[in-house]
Amino acid sequence: MIRVLLADDHEIVRDGLKRILAATADVRVAGEAASGDAALALVKANDYDVALLDMSMPGLSGIDLIKRIRLEKPKLRILVLSMHGEQQYAARALKAGAAGYLTKESAAEMLLGALRKVAAGGVHVSEAAAAGLVSAERAPHQNLSDREFEVLRLLAGGRSPTEIAEQLHLSVKTVSTHKAHVQEKLGLGGTADLVRYALEHKLV
Repeated sequence: MIRVLLADDHEIVRDGLKRILAATADVRVAGEAASGDAALALVKANDYDVALLDMSMPGLSGIDLIKRIRLEKPKLRILVLSMHGEQQYAARALKAGAAGYLTKESAAEMLLGALRKVAAGGVHVSEAAAAGLVSAERAPHQNLSDREFEVLRLLAGGRSPTEIAEQLHLSVKTVSTHKAHVQEKLGLGGTADLVRYALEHKLV
C-alpha cells in the first residue's frame, strides 16, 4: 500500500485527488495539509511513502518546502503537482529533491502512474518537460538562485517586499537585496519590468 500525503491549499483540488486515489486498491491518502507548514509538521510526525505537493501554498512552499522535507525525511519520495508549466519549474523541483513533476492538467491515469513510479524509486517527468528542460536552461532566469527565483515569482504575483519577507522568513532588506540581484541578472529595471518578464516566461 502506497501511503500518500496530500498537500494543496485548495480543498476542491484535495477532494478531487482523494476521489481519484480512493478508486485504487494500492494507494491511500494517509494525511492531508492545506499549507506547506502543515505538510512539514505531518512529515515530521508521520511516515508516508510519497508526498504529493502543490508548488504554491501559503507559508512555506515550492523549492523551500521540498528542501525542508528532504532534510526531515531523506527517503520520502516527493511528487510535485503544480499549475505551473513544467518547463518553468520541473528542473528546479527535481534539483531540490523532488522525484517527479506533473501539471494539474494531467489525466488521472498519468497521476496514478507517476505516483506508483515515484513510490517504486523511479523519477517521473513528462516527455514534453524532458525536452523542455534543455531549452529552459538557456533562459536568463535559470541563472537565478532558488531564493532569487522565488522572490521574482512572488513579486510578479503582486506581493510586496514586506509580505515576501514574512512568507520566506527573511528580513525586508534581504528581500530587497535579492530583488536587486534579480534585476541585475535579468537586465531589468523596476518591478513592472520584472512582472512583464515573469508573464512572458509563464512564471506566474
